[in-house]
Amino acid sequence: MKILLTALLLASLAAVHAAEPQAGQAKLLPPGWDPKAAADKVLSNIFQVTGPEVKGAHDADLTIVGDRAFVVAIANDVKPGHGAGKDEYCTLSVVNLKSLQVERRIPLAKSEQMFANVTLPVGACFVPRILKLNETTLRCFFACEDQNGTGGREAQMWYRDFDSASLAFQADIHRVKLKTAAGTFDMQPKYFHADAARQGFQKKAMGYGLYLIDSFKVFNGKTYAVINNFPGAQNALGVLNDSRDTVEVLGHYNEPADLRLTESAVNRLPDGAWLAICRAESGDRNYVFTTSKDGRTWTQGEPRPFVTKGSNSKPTFDKFNGIYYLGWQEATRITDGHGVGRNIFNVEVSRDGVDWERKYRFESTNSFQYPTFRLHDGTIWFTVTQGTGGSTDRIMFGKLEKIKP
Repeated sequence: MKILLTALLLASLAAVHAAEPQAGQAKLLPPGWDPKAAADKVLSNIFQVTGPEVKGAHDADLTIVGDRAFVVAIANDVKPGHGAGKDEYCTLSVVNLKSLQVERRIPLAKSEQMFANVTLPVGACFVPRILKLNETTLRCFFACEDQNGTGGREAQMWYRDFDSASLAFQADIHRVKLKTAAGTFDMQPKYFHADAARQGFQKKAMGYGLYLIDSFKVFNGKTYAVINNFPGAQNALGVLNDSRDTVEVLGHYNEPADLRLTESAVNRLPDGAWLAICRAESGDRNYVFTTSKDGRTWTQGEPRPFVTKGSNSKPTFDKFNGIYYLGWQEATRITDGHGVGRNIFNVEVSRDGVDWERKYRFESTNSFQYPTFRLHDGTIWFTVTQGTGGSTDRIMFGKLEKIKP
C-alpha cells in the first residue's frame, strides 16, 4: 500500500509539473494584456498615404530604406473599391519616417502606358509588390491583365526598378519569368496552371489573376514568394533567382480543392519546416493551414483552433526578432452584427508557431484589411487598406510597435 501511495503521489506531482509553463515557454504578453486597447492606440496614429484624387485603393506593400518607407498600392480615381477595371493603376508613395509625412506620390504603371521599351496593353495594373535589391534599387512588381477574361490575352507579370536616392523610376519595364518543371516562360497564368495540372490540379485555367500575393521573405540568403491565381484558386511557394527576375515554382498547395484556397501567407518554423495560412472562398471561409518539410510537398489544409470565425481576406505571417506575428481577418461584425465587413483583424504572436497569444485586435468603424508589416531599426511599421462601409478607399500607414533589443 505504501508503495502504491508513493507511486500515486509521484504521478500527481508529475502531472502538476507538466501543466506548469516550462523553461522557455513563458508567456509573451503580460497578465491582463488587452489586445483591443493595444490596437486602438495604434489606430489613433495612422495616416493616409494615397493621394486626394484616389477614390479606390487596395492591397499595399512596403519596404524601407534609411528614413523613408516606400509604399506601393493599387489605386483608381473613378470609384470606391478596386473593381474599376482598366482604370486601376499602381502607384508608389514615399513616406518620411521622421516627419511622418508623405514626401511624394509617383505613378508606377497604368493601362496603355508607353515605356522606353514597350507599351502596356489595355488592362488593369494590379497587385504591386516591392523588393529591396540593395540600398539604392527597389524592384516593383505588378500584373497587367484583362480582368474580364474575354479577350483571350494572358495576363503578364512585370517589374520596374526605382532608385531610392533620386526618387525616380527607370524608364523601362521588363517581363518577369516563371520557371516550372517544363522550362522557363513569361510569368503568365497558363504556365502556372499547366505546372499544377501535371500534378493533378483539376480546376480550369484562368487567363488573369496571377499575383505575387504575400510579401517577399528571405531565408538563408534566398528570396521566397507566394504565387497565387485568385480566380483559379491556385497556390504555390516560389523562390526567386539571384537576379530576382525569375520565380521558380517549388511546390503547389491547393487541397482541399472544394474550399477554393487563395491568398496565403507563408513562413518557416524553428525546425525548418514551412507553414502556410490560406484564405478559403468556400465552406465556412475560415482559414486553413498547410505544412511542408521541403517547400515542395504539402499537407492538405486544415483549420487550427486558435483561428476561428475567419473571413475570406488575405492573412499575414511574419517573424520579427524571433517572434512570429500571424494576422487574420475575423468575420464578426462589431455593430450588433451589422457593421462593415473586414473591420476586425487579429494579430497572434508565438515563439514556436504552435502556442499563440492574441496581441492585437483591430476593430475599426472603417474596414481594416490587407495589412503589411515591416521591421526596420527596431520598429515595426505597417500599411493597411481602409474604407467606409467596408470598401477599399485609401491606404493608411503607421507604427505598430517598437521591439526591445
